[in-house]
Amino acid sequence: MLNRRDVLKAALVAPIGIAVGRPALASSAEPWEAVVARGNVPSALIPFDVAMKKFMYARGITAGQLAIARKGKLVFTRGYTLSTAATPVPGVAPTSLFRIASLSKHITATAILRLAQEGRLNLGTPVTSLLDLKPMAGKTADARLANVTMWRLMQHSGGWDKAISGDPTFADRKIATTLGTDLPSSHADMMTYMTSLPLDFTPGSKYVYSNYGYMLLGRVIEEITGMSYGSYVTSKLLTPLGITRMWLGRTLKADTAREVPYESRYTATTVLDESGATVPYPYGGFNMANLDATGGWVATAMDLVRFQRVFDTPSSVNLLSSLSISRAFAKPEWGTFSSGSWYGGGWYVRSANGGLNTWHNGSLPGTYTFLGRRYDGITYAAFFNRRGENDGLPDFADIDPILYDVADQITTWPSVDYSSIYF
Repeated sequence: MLNRRDVLKAALVAPIGIAVGRPALASSAEPWEAVVARGNVPSALIPFDVAMKKFMYARGITAGQLAIARKGKLVFTRGYTLSTAATPVPGVAPTSLFRIASLSKHITATAILRLAQEGRLNLGTPVTSLLDLKPMAGKTADARLANVTMWRLMQHSGGWDKAISGDPTFADRKIATTLGTDLPSSHADMMTYMTSLPLDFTPGSKYVYSNYGYMLLGRVIEEITGMSYGSYVTSKLLTPLGITRMWLGRTLKADTAREVPYESRYTATTVLDESGATVPYPYGGFNMANLDATGGWVATAMDLVRFQRVFDTPSSVNLLSSLSISRAFAKPEWGTFSSGSWYGGGWYVRSANGGLNTWHNGSLPGTYTFLGRRYDGITYAAFFNRRGENDGLPDFADIDPILYDVADQITTWPSVDYSSIYF
């Protein structure tokens, strides 16, 4: 399968979700048939449909989506809904939008690799040569910041450990209090705050997953291009691929009308202003604007598998060269995990059957996502509108081995390509 749970969980934010009721069914029906599917599926791939319905029903997930491509062709795209009287949910279609959380990271890494390919950026350049990282008054920046390169930011070896110094992308109130600034906190506030703290380990010496490192990569893109991060990615990566539905997410529920409802049983004090108001966690417990390059994109599952044409059929899109693609999957200087896998540029990577399996997951309050690329040209993306919460339900990370095993069982793949319907 694509991952091992110990590696996958390194990328997770603490799990949060919501338990929901399940509708009553006729005694002759399977319980998971309460999950309603919409979209396109060839008969040969119905096992994926069944797997998604069972997965969602077992966890009480009300909105989901699955898209599958084979060697660049869109062969499956479905939306899934489990709506109850207690938790009514609009019908989910293949075109419904989801926050994708940390699946955003490989998009950011692709932008960095593209800039390097164009000669506008050297991956060995220290971040301090590109960004003006200044600590707050009375503090001194860690001299080791000069050793934090683009490579090390992409491969999560920049020197920050959220278990020690915290994750600033989810510490808005602490940052505002420390700096004496007003909410909402900004990227600049985060950089000032973090530059005022010592690094937690020597850059390049080990892997520790860092949202902050990818936030910095977003600012590097802006500095080099003179464009906003979102504008650069949209114009230089998404538009050439024919992807028009993706955008950077907004925080407030009023601004997410075209997206699925994000569910969490938890509330939080808003980080968007000083009101102290209690809000649903997905709608103000964190600031989507600050997550842009590390976890801020909104997309459909088929948009994400479409994006994989950059890697799956590179000659058809001409966005990354073979050298740049090899850099995306390169082993880092710190080596590999005990399982033999490693973290490249926005991807977990493992050697498999003479090729590579690459994957990533994403997790936010109200979101769980998974993207996998198999050695044999099969790519799939699965999105859900909640995540686990230590509630005794099966692990959400199980979607990886479930989909991988179903793919192994498909003996004849259809030649259909639904791309022209949606792109």
